[in-house]
Amino acid sequence: MSTATEQTSYDELAGVLHGDLIRPGEPEYDSARAVYNAMIDKRPAAIARCRDVVDVISCVRFGRANGVELAIRGGGHNAGGLGVWDDALVIDLSLLRSTTVDPAARTVRVDAGCTWQDVDHATVGFGMATPSGFLASTGVGGLTLGGGIGYLSRRFGLTVDNLISADVVLADGTFVQASETSHSDLFWALRGGGGNFGVVTSFTFRCHEIGERGTIVGGPVLYDIADTADVMRWYRELLPSLPEELSGWLGTMTIPPAPPFPEELWGRKSCGIVWCYTGPHDRADKVLEPVKTYGSPLLVGLHEMPFNVLQSAFDGLYPAGLQWYWRADFFNEISDTAIDIHCKFGEQLPTGHSTMHLYPIDGAAARVPGDATAFAYRDGGWAGVIVGVDPDPANSARISQWAQDYWQELHPTSAGGAYINFMMSEGQDRVRASYRGNYARLAAIKTHYDPDNIFHINQNIQPTH
Repeated sequence: MSTATEQTSYDELAGVLHGDLIRPGEPEYDSARAVYNAMIDKRPAAIARCRDVVDVISCVRFGRANGVELAIRGGGHNAGGLGVWDDALVIDLSLLRSTTVDPAARTVRVDAGCTWQDVDHATVGFGMATPSGFLASTGVGGLTLGGGIGYLSRRFGLTVDNLISADVVLADGTFVQASETSHSDLFWALRGGGGNFGVVTSFTFRCHEIGERGTIVGGPVLYDIADTADVMRWYRELLPSLPEELSGWLGTMTIPPAPPFPEELWGRKSCGIVWCYTGPHDRADKVLEPVKTYGSPLLVGLHEMPFNVLQSAFDGLYPAGLQWYWRADFFNEISDTAIDIHCKFGEQLPTGHSTMHLYPIDGAAARVPGDATAFAYRDGGWAGVIVGVDPDPANSARISQWAQDYWQELHPTSAGGAYINFMMSEGQDRVRASYRGNYARLAAIKTHYDPDNIFHINQNIQPTH
């Protein structure tokens, strides 16, 4: 389109939207295009803040009719910043924020602009939760469509294993509901296939009773960074033997210089495990005894708390607007070779926010067959992520280099692919590796639902022609 035609077309789109259309030069433009990762600086042609499903349909039809790139923004947390794009129309779902809990059916219906904070607020009040991730500020849509690994995965599976149905605007502008009984092939693909198949406008999840009326026992147990090798060897052997009501992710980190951490530990490099126990509280002491008493911890921070308190515990430390560089892989095991590499780079953590995490995929999540959903890595193991993070753009090269060097050494010990929610723009081979044998089926479903690859600003599954 010429500039004049483009302006006229966008005026027409603005006229049919219930929500707002924000364009360059308008006061809200810079805040509307900003995403969680401040290393991403994209300048879209327009940002449509949709207020309802019809707005989403109007945007998809507009993009298709005018040859305009479409980027879909939910919570804006995506590692690669794929919710915005240069010269694209951003379909911003952030105003779609309602949640509806059915306590009798143990379900929650969630609009696509919600964050997990919205969902947890709604469900924990009923003593329930649905599996999600590790930060409450993460968007529901992005995390779900990529799989959804979190505190509850060992006991109740991934987020996609608890998805009952999804409302979807397709590439041709039509609206469908995907479930086991309606558009079942699309439903299969949505459970891990990312944003390749349409714009999901709402999700319905199965909920589970957790702890005592939504109260769990959880928190960090931190060790000196010099203990990393011993802690990792102990953890890899212990975790499979633990009841599935207890899960814990392992990481290397710098202890934050802020309460509730003791001042004498501020700024100290550490190896730590953040535990979450969701079983009956009268069994908590017995179940947690081995994780409280191992080694010489610097801090044992296990407490009773509502689940949403643990889920949001790190949001204050990682607000939107930091510089982020991500690298990731799946791991079937934590090998001795890998432990040596983790020790080396843990000692070299370049900034206070930079970290490495290993999130378990076992228990209920590993009992689902690898071809039952698009999410293929069901062997038991871990989703690993290395993130260089800092508030200062001047440190972006430093944190990126540390993460790249770390990943290059660690990758040979991995299972091959990575959790797509942790990937930046890494090329088609990485996308294929992340879906294993499911890629061909995903490509066939993509060809059926989006043959022109309208939805391609994502970890793209390309249609076959």
